[in-house]
Amino acid sequence: MPHTTAPPVLYTFDDSSKLQNSLANFILKAQTDAINHRGTFTIALSGGSLPNQLKPLAEMQGVAWDKWQVFFADERIVPLDHPESNYAACAKAFLDHVPLKREQIHTLNTALFTDFTKTNPTDQPKDADEAENEAIEIADDYEQQLVHTFAGANSARYPTFDLILLGMGPDGHTCSLFPGHPLLAESTRWVAEILDSPKPPARRITLTFPVLNHAFRCAFVATGEGKQDTLATILDKPEEGLPCSRVRPISPGLVFWFTDKAAAGKVVYPQTEYKWIQQEGINESEDPIGAERRKMKAEMDAAVEAANA
Repeated sequence: MPHTTAPPVLYTFDDSSKLQNSLANFILKAQTDAINHRGTFTIALSGGSLPNQLKPLAEMQGVAWDKWQVFFADERIVPLDHPESNYAACAKAFLDHVPLKREQIHTLNTALFTDFTKTNPTDQPKDADEAENEAIEIADDYEQQLVHTFAGANSARYPTFDLILLGMGPDGHTCSLFPGHPLLAESTRWVAEILDSPKPPARRITLTFPVLNHAFRCAFVATGEGKQDTLATILDKPEEGLPCSRVRPISPGLVFWFTDKAAAGKVVYPQTEYKWIQQEGINESEDPIGAERRKMKAEMDAAVEAANA
């Protein structure tokens, strides 16, 4: 049976406060659905401006923090307290202010860092082969962290995140998947190293498209007038193949966009009104993932019935 994907869902908000609070509500819904179905909530975070959009979560009621497993959609190969670290940005804005245990947050294994990386992480490595081997080892180790977390509940070829939160670069990149880069074609690895990122620092690790496109939900956040042209290309001209346009989770997965009016100013793609979900109203009947599950089941039942007729 061929894989199918649903079109993106675009939410646009008047201001950052409405966007942030709606995003927090959306995350709470994703968490509740995941825990009801699988007993845990797996989420991947990104860096850039995204961590600051998550601050309202720290004050939200009903978050089952003890059920969370937190990963990073990409990370720079730098110490965890370095200004370029996505973990450090998320910790400062969000993670340090909620009751998550450190073992629930999956970071780079800094024990694998060379002395050079520990002291000069953003400099050009003196030994290119050593730097490449180090990056490969770090990426493989992070993939093993995914294997350890997902192996018990998911025997599929790829991990299935409940939610991956993504940003959008001015060139249309997401994670550390850049336009025209060979990693866009990676089809087997879960986590890959990148040694030549066009945006510094050059050395990073990133989730690959097979992982992004097996998630139950991917949600982009894009704000500001500076994102107008790129966002319009991503949503209105997906055939141009910008990395963000290639995030299309396999059914029943869905991709969502949380944007402000400034970022969406040139987008022709139809917008959807965000429906606030009260905690007591969170159930599968209001969930687009749940609706997609029911639709797929109905189609499968109809196919079986037809085959037996």
